[in-house]
Amino acid sequence: MDLHLKGKRAIVLGGTRGIGRAIAETLAAEGANVAICARNHDQVEEAVAALTKKGVRATGASVDIAKGDELKAWVESVAKTFGGIDVLVSNASALTMGAHAEAWEQLLKVDILGAANAFEAARPHLEKSAEEHGDASAVFISSVSAAETQNAQAYGAIKAALIHYAKGLARETAKKNIRVNVVSPGTVYFKGGVWHLMEQHATERYNAALKANPTGRMGTPQEIANAAVVLASPVSSFTTGANWVVDGAITQRVNF
Repeated sequence: MDLHLKGKRAIVLGGTRGIGRAIAETLAAEGANVAICARNHDQVEEAVAALTKKGVRATGASVDIAKGDELKAWVESVAKTFGGIDVLVSNASALTMGAHAEAWEQLLKVDILGAANAFEAARPHLEKSAEEHGDASAVFISSVSAAETQNAQAYGAIKAALIHYAKGLARETAKKNIRVNVVSPGTVYFKGGVWHLMEQHATERYNAALKANPTGRMGTPQEIANAAVVLASPVSSFTTGANWVVDGAITQRVNF
C-alpha cells in the first residue's frame, strides 16, 4: 500500500533508538526525508548515516528537548534545510518513574513541553504544507499507562495529559487540514529498552508483564512504528484526534 509519503519532510523527536528509530526508518523506507534529534551526538550521527542509506535526505542534531528555545531553534533549522515540514512525530520521553518532584519536572519538560514546543515551532510550516497539499500531521507517542495505574506515577499522568493536549490541538487545527493523533503503546521490548532492563534486573516484574498480555509476548518497536507512520500519512486524512492503542490487548478497558 502506498502511504503517499514519498518526498514528505518529517521530524522525529527521540529518533535514535527503540520506537523513535523504528518510526524514522519506516518513514524513510516510505520515501520521506527525515530529521531526527536526541541527546547523544554519536547515536544521532549513526542513525542519520543509516537513514541516508535508504536513499532519502536525512539530518539530525544533538538537542536537549527539555530546553524549549534549543528545540524550537532546531525545528526551525530543519524547516530551512528541507524547505518545510509535513510531518512531526514527538516520541521523546524522560521515562522517569515515581511521583516525586523531579519526576514530574523531567516528564513535564520532555514529554509535554517537548511536544508542545516542537508543535508550536512546526505549526506555521505544517499550515503551509497543509495549504499546499491538503494534509499535514503530527503524531504524539503516549502510553497505555495514561489510562491504567496501580499507584501514583507521574509518568502515566503526564502521558494522559499528552493525549488530552493532542485532542485539543486536533480540534483547533482541523480547519487548516492539520491532523494530530496519538499512538499509545503497551509493553515494547528492544535491546537496551526498559523491558530489556527489567528482564535483566527485575525478572519477576518482567515475567508478570509478559504473562499479563494475552498474546504471550511484548510488542516490537516496528509494530508501534507501523501504526504511527500510517497515522502520519495522507492515507489517514480523515483521522484526527484519535488515540490508537497498540498493546496486544494487555489493557482491559474498552476503547470507545
